[in-house]
Amino acid sequence: MTTAAQQLVDPAFFSRLENLELRAHGIVEGFMHGLHRSPFVGFSVEFASHREYTQGDDLRHVNWKLFARQRRLYVKQFDAETNMNLYLLLDVSGSMDCRSKGVSKLEYGAALAAALAHLAIKQHDAVGLALLADEVVAHLPPKARSHQLQEILTVIENTKPRQTASSGRAFQQAAELCNHRGIVVILSDLFDDLDELMKAVERLRFRNHEVIVFHLWDPWERYLPLEGHYRFHDIETGEVMVTQAESVRGDYLVEVHRWRDQLETECRNRAIDRIELTTDEPLDQALLDYLVRRAKAG
Repeated sequence: MTTAAQQLVDPAFFSRLENLELRAHGIVEGFMHGLHRSPFVGFSVEFASHREYTQGDDLRHVNWKLFARQRRLYVKQFDAETNMNLYLLLDVSGSMDCRSKGVSKLEYGAALAAALAHLAIKQHDAVGLALLADEVVAHLPPKARSHQLQEILTVIENTKPRQTASSGRAFQQAAELCNHRGIVVILSDLFDDLDELMKAVERLRFRNHEVIVFHLWDPWERYLPLEGHYRFHDIETGEVMVTQAESVRGDYLVEVHRWRDQLETECRNRAIDRIELTTDEPLDQALLDYLVRRAKAG
């Protein structure tokens, strides 16, 4: 893994992720175990095979009788474990480069994608990635191999934000790449035509995917906490507008609230989880909060 790719992942953050199961205790057996249940209701979880134990495996799945005979640790593998596909769709359009302080939405989304990939691979599940701008600009099919995380990080690292008028076509292209039933996680600011986005989502739902949307905001975009005259620059189109922040904040927040309500309604109508995150929120806490809410709802 290159140095730049490594910088996408905070080792201390992954260290905290290792404790998710302990912190959540009886809620679910880790983040991805909770995600397993929804798309595979009634799906077989019968014993399928053994594989060698690797650090971090649940000791409850160790076959101790086999250990007594062979003096080597093996864990039982179940059908549900071997049929899980996680598709990560990361928006890399120009608006994702917004950064009022700290990290950009793209950097935040990349770290979140890496965290989800890390958790899935730890569960021995297959993880794939698609980067979206005006089209799919990079794609890795789902794999369960140990070095898939490194490849995911490298692909993200080598892709820069791209100016685009619309990502709707890219989302529909990505939907065609999600071939086997699983969980599709969209990481985006969703600054696009809502109808085009929902067409892609409906295609995914028609294929029996579960869809989860992490809706990413920069704090500045979400709340417009400014005073005085500012030059507003559209990262996607290049358009520039100079105005006084106080004079537009009221109307701006009304429009943001209206748009959020519309998004939430469209997602709920399609049984999609939409999780709003701003880039100043700690990622590990955001994941745990979602895990708890999901478990309570299930």
